[in-house]
Amino acid sequence: MGTTANTGKSAAEAAAKRKASTPPAKLKDYVNWFEIPVYDLTRAKAFYDLVYGFTMETNFNGDHAMAFFPAGSGVGGALVQGPGCIPNDSGTLLYLNAGSDLDGMLSRVEIAGGRLVMGRTLISESAGSFALFVDSEGNRLAFHEAPVAPKQKPAAAKKAAGRGTVRKAAARKPAAAEPAKATRKR
Repeated sequence: MGTTANTGKSAAEAAAKRKASTPPAKLKDYVNWFEIPVYDLTRAKAFYDLVYGFTMETNFNGDHAMAFFPAGSGVGGALVQGPGCIPNDSGTLLYLNAGSDLDGMLSRVEIAGGRLVMGRTLISESAGSFALFVDSEGNRLAFHEAPVAPKQKPAAAKKAAGRGTVRKAAARKPAAAEPAKATRKR
């Protein structure tokens, strides 16, 4: 009986080792939920409602209260008030999406009861910009604005541009061929 238990344990250990050595699947997003701790849910909700210009849905469940960031799809999150939810200005830094309105959102931080720590800062042309702030509850957070994508020509303009390029190349071909014929005649 001891041998069977040991054999079973060895097989389980071997399976665990195989699983641990297998690289994890590539994920689309490495964050799928976040919670921002708050002392006063009403005040914190008013802060984010004003800064983002939306209305957060609230839920009260026993000792905890939450206000949810509207997220139709993608990463979701909430403000959370209750035991163990202690705002702080150090530790992990959460970057919230500012869309393409970083300056507008920053202009509303102080009006909503927060404090700007670092204004718009360019990370790089390919990574965009960020800014640090402290919310109404004392949490240090950041807003991130993705880089502006270069404006694309409408599809019809691209087709016309493509046809124009072909015509120009065709128009140049005979001109290039004429001097070659002239050279042969000499």
